[in-house]
Amino acid sequence: MSNKTLQMTEQLGRYLIETGCRESDVLTRLRTETAQRQDFIMQIAPEQGQFMALLVQLVNARRIIEVGVFTGYSSLAIADVLPDDGYILACDINPDTTAIARRYWQAAGVDGKINLQLAPALETLNNVLADGEAGTFDMAFIDADKSSYDDYYECCLKLLRPGGLVILDNMLWSGRVAEEGGDADTDALKAMNWKIHQDDRVDMVLLPLADGIMLARKR
Repeated sequence: MSNKTLQMTEQLGRYLIETGCRESDVLTRLRTETAQRQDFIMQIAPEQGQFMALLVQLVNARRIIEVGVFTGYSSLAIADVLPDDGYILACDINPDTTAIARRYWQAAGVDGKINLQLAPALETLNNVLADGEAGTFDMAFIDADKSSYDDYYECCLKLLRPGGLVILDNMLWSGRVAEEGGDADTDALKAMNWKIHQDDRVDMVLLPLADGIMLARKR
């Protein structure tokens, strides 16, 4: 027994995926294909996808923002559990990786739920705000360039309804956020962790899942 989070060994990690995830065949195939890429580390862990899918169901989310798509594992995981009229506004700038995402969304039959915008995410989010959609989204997932996390967070808070949830990825950053010094990305994540910790607009928790995820529920 322990009152601290367990250290994740390779053996325990395999057990976690085998018993703690219900990964669809399409998700498994997408994860396998992405693993062949040099930048595969950018894909979220399968247990994180499972956790996010459960959060979608717990908050009865229908409208979701995703900032950073990569090859589409996270958007596919949450689209799978959205109702037929569910909607994901997916923001990315890379046509090559999102082409992979589109292929797997289509294979899973969820592509009709996902509106992919290939443009700078802040531009897309500000356009949606200008269109009067503030307070109309249920959930947001932020997993893109770390230096812009603060801007993404502020836009997403405006777009979320009260009770809506922001999920921020990579918030432990392989442990570097707890170390002295660091590069620009590390400094940006440190600043975000402290900002959200002190932000009375939200209820929050920082979890040691995968590379660390911050949950912030809009009050």
